[in-house]
Amino acid sequence: MKKQMQQGFTLIELMIVVAIIGILAAVAIPAYTDYTVRAKVSEGIGLAAAVKTSVSEYYQAIGNMPTSELAAGMATAISSQYVAGVDYAGSGSVATITITYELLGGDAASGETILFVGTGSGSGVEWSCDTGGTLDGKYRPANCRP
Repeated sequence: MKKQMQQGFTLIELMIVVAIIGILAAVAIPAYTDYTVRAKVSEGIGLAAAVKTSVSEYYQAIGNMPTSELAAGMATAISSQYVAGVDYAGSGSVATITITYELLGGDAASGETILFVGTGSGSGVEWSCDTGGTLDGKYRPANCRP
């Protein structure tokens, strides 16, 4: 009679697999959290795009920045699920758009801001977003990082 040998994984092999899965999870979870915050931040960038277009058209037509949202023909109350508000201020050849975030779930960017600063010239309005606001650089889009 032939005796069958039962084979399986040893305890140490199983512990190594569990340790590897733990290490991968420790790296992946923070990266995913940052990714979700950046996705929510991009919603505010999209809302500000409409404001930038209105301001740029006004500047091209009139020659100076509008002094209010109404003057540029844009909505006065812009908000969404993750954006508390998009505010505008401008005069002369400089305009500022402030995006204030209100992210759900206690995310790191809650209450933080990004500033878009528009500078008018003969060729139009040039926008920059890399110098203003309180939002951490790791959550900003690549073109808005200092």
